[in-house]
Amino acid sequence: MARTTRQGQGHDTERTERIVAVLGDAFAPLVRADPAAFRGKYRKMAADPHAFYRGTACLFYADVAADGAGDEDSGAAWVDDRSGRIWIHGDLHVENFGTYLDGDGRLVFDVNDFDEAYLGRWTWDLQRFAASLALVGWQKALPEEDVDALVADYCRAYLDQVDAYVRSETDDYALYLHNTDGPIHQVLVAARQRRRADLLDSETTRHAGERVFLEDATVRRLGVEEQSRVVEAYRRYLDTIPADKRRGELFYELRDVVGKSGFGIGSAGLPAYSLLVEGHSQALDNDVVLSMKQANVPAVSRFVDTADVDSYFDHEGHRTVVSQRALQAHTDPLLGWTDIDGTGYVVSEVSPYELDLSWEDLTEPDEIRQVVRLLGRATAKVHCASDSDSDQDLVDFQVEEAVVASVGERREELVDWVVDFGKRYADRVRADHALFVEAFRSGRIGVAATG
Repeated sequence: MARTTRQGQGHDTERTERIVAVLGDAFAPLVRADPAAFRGKYRKMAADPHAFYRGTACLFYADVAADGAGDEDSGAAWVDDRSGRIWIHGDLHVENFGTYLDGDGRLVFDVNDFDEAYLGRWTWDLQRFAASLALVGWQKALPEEDVDALVADYCRAYLDQVDAYVRSETDDYALYLHNTDGPIHQVLVAARQRRRADLLDSETTRHAGERVFLEDATVRRLGVEEQSRVVEAYRRYLDTIPADKRRGELFYELRDVVGKSGFGIGSAGLPAYSLLVEGHSQALDNDVVLSMKQANVPAVSRFVDTADVDSYFDHEGHRTVVSQRALQAHTDPLLGWTDIDGTGYVVSEVSPYELDLSWEDLTEPDEIRQVVRLLGRATAKVHCASDSDSDQDLVDFQVEEAVVASVGERREELVDWVVDFGKRYADRVRADHALFVEAFRSGRIGVAATG
């Protein structure tokens, strides 16, 4: 018994060192730029295992994609030369789904947050989601057999939708108000009730007949030199909006710009700005808020061969936008990129119609099953259907055909493998979370727990 305990302690020490090293490699520049933001990020990650998981995509890929990753977890058995190098979301967990208003004015429920998008194995998105779902199921105290069944339902729904793309000549599948029910339909209905005026009133005030940004703890006014750089970056961004999505010149007239903080776990330490533009008309309730946020290095790129991919893009902002257009049909018509002093930024609308699916009240397996089956289909959609303005040629084949060829007759074997991976990796994350909390509290992480 004593020997087993010592071996466990040795493993814990080795694993802690790995966690500290991976986080340090991924986040050191951002920690130096804004240590207070990272203390906040790490405290949020300390809250529970799933919050830790959300903030550590870099650790996930160190485990499944790095040289030396075990074949059992790497997904190597399920890919070939094509399916091993498709556009993937890169950080697919249960909380990265929600609503948006597409370019045709329809409310859509889909995958969101493409900051980590890159080229990789198609299985990695499924694996990352499976572990996330297993973690959430454990935190909801669901029986293990129910969690396994939910992950299996997600995988089968994914494969069913991939098969549907192979059979169909169109890729117009989407989750709308008219073809959903249950919790996903409810979040679409809730998004429909939102108003642009309410968003504007929460972020702006009226001064001398114009809207300007409210000043609170998340906002800072810019000096003359910084504001000039941001305005010039905004003008360059306008050239990246596809011609068929451009509005009249009045729409883009810039009204106000501020520095902005207070974004989510994944954006800690990344400089960002909020911009207020005129919108469809000079009516104050038609103003539009844009986010200009520095793009980060995607986690998976640290562990795969990036030579031809990196040379394809001007910077990470360019990479993020091209990736999103490759993964999401009918993207935000205001999505684009720019740079400030050579550093890439992503520009997108802060939309009142974006509402994430909340898992807080999803407690019964039957209700969750209804959701995950649709999420499986939505995952297949991001792999197989791109925006009409996606002009990338890094993936120049039909992904659905590549996935079907890789799975072959091993469909249920694949499902069993994803279920098993999700269960095992969720166990690892729970253990890692405890090691992370102790390392952070003791000052071993790259930013001290106290300021």
